[in-house]
Amino acid sequence: MDIQIHKAQPGDAAGLSDFVRALGLFAQINAEPPELTLEHVLHHLILCTSDDSHTILIAQTPGNEIVGFCAAHWLPYLILTGPEGYISELFVKETFRGHGIGSRLLDGIKTEAQRRGCARLMLINLRKRESYQRQFYAKQGWDERVDAANFILPLGKANP
Repeated sequence: MDIQIHKAQPGDAAGLSDFVRALGLFAQINAEPPELTLEHVLHHLILCTSDDSHTILIAQTPGNEIVGFCAAHWLPYLILTGPEGYISELFVKETFRGHGIGSRLLDGIKTEAQRRGCARLMLINLRKRESYQRQFYAKQGWDERVDAANFILPLGKANP
């Protein structure tokens, strides 16, 4: 399968907005008008590409269809020997799963993390997600933390 992986740019906002909406996974996005989704995707892409603290990789067909993306954020930690890369999002279009696209996106982030001298990569995967059910990350060599809990504090706006 001829899928190209490249760093996202603000010009990718429309394709990423369409991709995120097509996932159908997030009630807030499903309920909002497409123009609003595009607006916040573009805003976040501009923020993420304005400095070196984020990396967003896109998987795209030769016809420019976005079929996956992965977002990572590079966090300095005083207690580690190097930064931690936090993978906040990894999604592959359902019809393209099982073709190594998610693995290639993760490999791209891992390569970038090594280039930056990161001590580790971290992500959160919801147990109800299909990727967790089929042990996608475990098969990629990731270890699940059994002694950690994930907490969130909603801050006003509805979040997916």
